[in-house]
Amino acid sequence: MVQFPDKPKYDMDDLVHLLRILRAPGGCPWDREQTHLSNRRNFLEEAYEAAEAFDRDDPAMMCEELGDMLMQVLFNIHIEEDAGRFTTDDVTDHVVRKLIFRHPHVFGDVSVENSDEVLKNWEQLKRAEKGQKTASDALDAVARSLPALWRADKLQSKAEKTGFRFRDADGSLDKLEEEVRELREAVERGTNVEEELGDVLFAAVNAGRYKGVDPENALNAACDKFIRRFRAVEEAAAAQGKAMEAMSNDELSALWSEAKRKEKP
Repeated sequence: MVQFPDKPKYDMDDLVHLLRILRAPGGCPWDREQTHLSNRRNFLEEAYEAAEAFDRDDPAMMCEELGDMLMQVLFNIHIEEDAGRFTTDDVTDHVVRKLIFRHPHVFGDVSVENSDEVLKNWEQLKRAEKGQKTASDALDAVARSLPALWRADKLQSKAEKTGFRFRDADGSLDKLEEEVRELREAVERGTNVEEELGDVLFAAVNAGRYKGVDPENALNAACDKFIRRFRAVEEAAAAQGKAMEAMSNDELSALWSEAKRKEKP
């Protein structure tokens, strides 16, 4: 058994030391077996749980979930240290140098008037840093592991900086309607449905951008709304002594409309 010191309060060094023990011989077999790919889902889940803590503005939850995120970051760095490819200091050195390079208005002689100019400079410096010579290079560099709605939003934002955009929101809505028509035709034909659905979602993200709508937030809100209304339908059916699966589409539709009506101000 490994004896870990009992302290009134643990610090970062304790976490680093603890993770080393877990991955060392005599530590935890599961921890030693993990790779970046086997741990990938855990990493993402912890990031989303931290994001939920932000959404709730819950400091206790943030403290816990950010701790889990910190553990995940260090855990993956330790995998690389064990492989002899890079160290914690290599990671911190890289990010410090990057932050200094991308903040010339703080650490250099560049002047900016506002945060918009900061972001513009940041994008230009990022492209120079990564050797992106064209706008297409910048698009191709957007992570494919992003949630698809966020990836679409980011691609459209980068394309917009080149002037590639609709003149106004009406243009984007016209495009959305066009893609919906093409999806309907694809469903009727029974071909290319996935492609046309993708085009609808991409166009919907673009339409929302004209009003500054985050597509992930919008869809999450729609999911929450669906759960509320579904629960109302289920409860209304139960109040009638009926199971939902035994009700007709017309009956369920009527209960859904009633749940929707009750939500409207």
